[in-house]
Amino acid sequence: MTDNPLGPPPWLNAPPVDPYPFEDSHDLRKGPDLHPALLALLPYIGEWRGRGKGGYPTIEDFDYGQEIRISHDGRPFLHYESRAWILDEQSQPVRPAMREVGWLRPVMQDGRATDEVEALLTNPTGIMELYLGRVSGTQLEMATDAVLRTSTAKEVTAGHRLYGIVEGALLYAQDMAAVGQGLSPHLSARLIRVGG
Repeated sequence: MTDNPLGPPPWLNAPPVDPYPFEDSHDLRKGPDLHPALLALLPYIGEWRGRGKGGYPTIEDFDYGQEIRISHDGRPFLHYESRAWILDEQSQPVRPAMREVGWLRPVMQDGRATDEVEALLTNPTGIMELYLGRVSGTQLEMATDAVLRTSTAKEVTAGHRLYGIVEGALLYAQDMAAVGQGLSPHLSARLIRVGG
């Protein structure tokens, strides 16, 4: 760091700040007001938990448990967080599986939300996906526009996701193109709202 003729910056020796002062809520009954641009995505906000089935042409099928939390802080985007774990034949946890975080936001035009959605999702295995999609009623369908990965990440080249709220549950199916395979079914699950 070079010497500053005006002295050290005021933050250099300042005490720590208080905890983050703004609420991030997955419960629409409390927390900040929902941004009007998010009305089409309203049914997805909450905490969800359930089970699913995974597989791919290059691996054996597996069962998994999953929690997804979709929240907002009053601005025109949603925060998405998912964690999953492998289940054995008796539905007992075996080990942690995929984690994923990201953001979904409606595409704005002339200051108003359209039915188009952009999603940026990333995971700890070194893969970041940019999805573009559309909301239609209680269905959200998205496909990758770009996939970025670190030099050590698995070769993933494309993805497709279909989400829907069916009889109060969050259902989804995820297809993936990876390791030389074309777009193939990878994950599907049914999650029940447990919060929000």
